[in-house]
Amino acid sequence: MMKKVGSISVIFAVIVFALGASLAEAADVIRIGSIYPLTGAIASSGLRSKHAIETAIDVINNKYDFDIPFARTEGIPNLKGAKLQVIWGDSQASPEVGKTEAERLITQEKVPLLLGAYQSSVSKSASFVAERFKIPFVCAESSSAALTERGLKYFFRIAPTDAEDSIAFFDFLDEMKKKGKKVEKVALVYENTEFGVHARGEAKKQADKRGYKIVADVPYTFKSTDVKSEVLKIKAAKPDVIIQASLLGDMMLFAKTFKEQKVEFMANLAYCGGYHDPSFVLNMKKDAEFYMGQCTFSVDFITRKPVLGKINEMYKKRSGVDFDGVTIEGFTSVLVIADAFNRAQSTDPEKVVQALRTTDLKTPTLPGDGVKFNEHGQNIKIISHISQVQNGQYRVIWPGEMAAAEMVWPFKPWDKR
Repeated sequence: MMKKVGSISVIFAVIVFALGASLAEAADVIRIGSIYPLTGAIASSGLRSKHAIETAIDVINNKYDFDIPFARTEGIPNLKGAKLQVIWGDSQASPEVGKTEAERLITQEKVPLLLGAYQSSVSKSASFVAERFKIPFVCAESSSAALTERGLKYFFRIAPTDAEDSIAFFDFLDEMKKKGKKVEKVALVYENTEFGVHARGEAKKQADKRGYKIVADVPYTFKSTDVKSEVLKIKAAKPDVIIQASLLGDMMLFAKTFKEQKVEFMANLAYCGGYHDPSFVLNMKKDAEFYMGQCTFSVDFITRKPVLGKINEMYKKRSGVDFDGVTIEGFTSVLVIADAFNRAQSTDPEKVVQALRTTDLKTPTLPGDGVKFNEHGQNIKIISHISQVQNGQYRVIWPGEMAAAEMVWPFKPWDKR
């Protein structure tokens, strides 16, 4: 009998030891869930964000001698150096799949926080899931202004909104008008999704407010294979400026069709998405020249902040391309998450949410040099710039005090490149 009890005691001790080891191991790692389009039509965009997030994880988990938050320590200091680990979810560019992945990451993987999700429509559906489970959702780059107007308590966004970008676009156009440029008639072209519809709404609001004439209002289906009819509508309207909300595949398709149909315009201003993606320039080559768009990162920024060159090289080794606005927002989001865990001194979702609400993180990675959220969860320190593709590079052209290159205006005719 004693032997049996002894055996049970030994077994119990082994179980306790194993459980203790498991808990100790768990305490050494903080797992966060991340949802991006890793397969499907816009997988290249999702994979670039994945590389950016993994670069930030590397910076936080290891020690580097440069001035980026958490670079000079290893792991999360106030949690005994716990390392961050990402558990990936693939939205496949679908809001419904993104919703399912959010549920899986929360209920099965037991992550205390979600990060994502590139497309505004996916961030919308996935963040509603996070809200239901009272799990913080850090949105890196989705730009629909409506996302931070839903009254959610667990949603936080790093990137500027389409409302802020629209103000920047029309401030820029007002300035061009004062300089005598031809800027009167505007065409709006946008994917018929959360992103596109809300971008269009913000652009129309600014155009109406400032007296610009909208001569074409052209929605289209996301992942289109033929946009000739849409382009012909734009051509017939003869706009001075096209304002566009498109992701990569659609952005390239429109550029090709604009060229085929010999559409003339002074400027094309694009919201985040397809214009940002380095593949736009790599694939379109000369046909990408002189497009303009919202910009939160350019290699031009490196001359002002050399530390950006160091993390850009780390990112480039993984991705093969430089950072862009979308990916630097993803990188910065991980710093914000690390800061929240560190100040919360816990992975408890409620404590982490409280920490996020009081975020005031100084970081050189974004224009504005910091992240601070208002009562809606919107970063109020981010600043929008405008870049233009010149000789295969995204060059900052506005505002003037940040310009690194002279703007090319008007858009050069297709046959004169």
